[in-house]
Amino acid sequence: MLFKDIIGQEAVKQRLCNSVREGRVPHAILLTGESGVGKLPLAIAFAQYLACLHRTESDSCGQCPSCLQFGHLQHPDLHFAFPIIKPEGKSEVVCDDFSEQWRRLILESPYFDLADWYEAIGAEKKQGMIYEKESSEILRKLSLKSFGDGYKVMIIWLPEKMNEVCANKLLKIIEEPPQQTVFILVSEAPQLLLQTILSRVQQIIVPRLEEDTIMRALRERNDELSVSDALDLAHMANGSYLKALKQMQNDEQNCQFFSWFVSLMRSAWLVGHKQHYDSLLTLRDWSREIADVGREKQKAFLEYAQRLVREYYTTNFGMPEINYQTAAERDFAVRFAPFINDMNVEKLTAQLDLAQRQIEQNGSARIIFFDLCLQLIVLIK
Repeated sequence: MLFKDIIGQEAVKQRLCNSVREGRVPHAILLTGESGVGKLPLAIAFAQYLACLHRTESDSCGQCPSCLQFGHLQHPDLHFAFPIIKPEGKSEVVCDDFSEQWRRLILESPYFDLADWYEAIGAEKKQGMIYEKESSEILRKLSLKSFGDGYKVMIIWLPEKMNEVCANKLLKIIEEPPQQTVFILVSEAPQLLLQTILSRVQQIIVPRLEEDTIMRALRERNDELSVSDALDLAHMANGSYLKALKQMQNDEQNCQFFSWFVSLMRSAWLVGHKQHYDSLLTLRDWSREIADVGREKQKAFLEYAQRLVREYYTTNFGMPEINYQTAAERDFAVRFAPFINDMNVEKLTAQLDLAQRQIEQNGSARIIFFDLCLQLIVLIK
C-alpha cells in the first residue's frame, strides 16, 4: 500500500517518512483516532515504506520485489494481530487461522470497522478478542531472522481487544524489541490499553478528515455522485471516510427510513385535527408495515430516528455547522424542527430507545410500534 493511495492525512504521512529518512524510527508506535480515518492503511503503508528497496522522500516505489509482496500483504516480515473468535469445538485459535479473510478484506478496501471484520468471519453475534495464545505467536514470529535484513513489523489492530494476560506478556518485547523490529498499534480506544503499554509507545493522533477531502474521494469512487450530494455525505460523516462510504452505500435504505420517519411524525401531529380523522388509522397501518420487516431493519430505523430527533433539536440553535443532515432531511427540518424542543427531546429519544430495546428482546413488533405511535402523539402535540 502506498501513501499516495491513502485519503488525506498528509501531516501524518510526512511525519512517518521523516522518521525513516532521519534514522529515528520508533520501536513502537500507537496510531490513534476514530474509525474510518485511515489508521490501518497508514500502518501498512509505513511498513511498506520501511521495507522498500527504492523509497523516495515521500513514498515507496511500488515496483521493487518488496513492494510487490506488500501489494498482496504477503511480505514475510509483515505480521498482523487482530481480534478473532473461537469457533465451536476449538480450544485455541490464533490470528493466522483467519489470515485469508483478513488479507481479502484489506485488499477489497482498507477502510473497515470491527463490525465489517466480524461479518467477514461470520461472527456478527460474538465479541472478538486477541487471546493469550497470540502473545506466544507474536514472540515466535519476531524471534525469527528478518527477510533480507530489513525491518520486521508487527501491526496490532485494535490492541484494546487484547485480554490482560496477552497484553502483559507483550510488555517486555514492546519496550525492548529485537533489533530492527517495529510495533504499530492501531487503536480507537487507547484509554482501554494498559498504562504500562501506553508508556512504551510513541503516540501519533490521526485526525478526522476534512470534508473536502472526503468529498473528492467519494466522487473519485463514484463519478455519478454530484458535488452537492458528496458534500452532504462528507459533512454527515464527521471526518470519517468509512462513515461516508457506508452512508453512500446505504442511501436507498436511508431514503426509506426518512420516508417512514416523516410519515410517523406527520400522522402523530395530525391526530385530532379536523379533516384528518383517519390519522390514527394511518399510524396503525404504519406500525403494521414496520412490524413486517426484519428485526435488524427495525432496530436500524429506530437508531436512525433517534439521530434525526437529535439533529432537528440542534437545528433550532441556528448553527448549521453542527448539523449533519441530507438535503431532504434539511427541507423537512424547516417545518418540523420547531416541534422538537427542550420540553420533549429527551422523552422522544427515550421512547425510541425503549422501542429499540424491546425489539432486541423479541417483543411483539406490532404492539411495540403502535405503542410508540401513541406515545409520540402526546410528545409531539
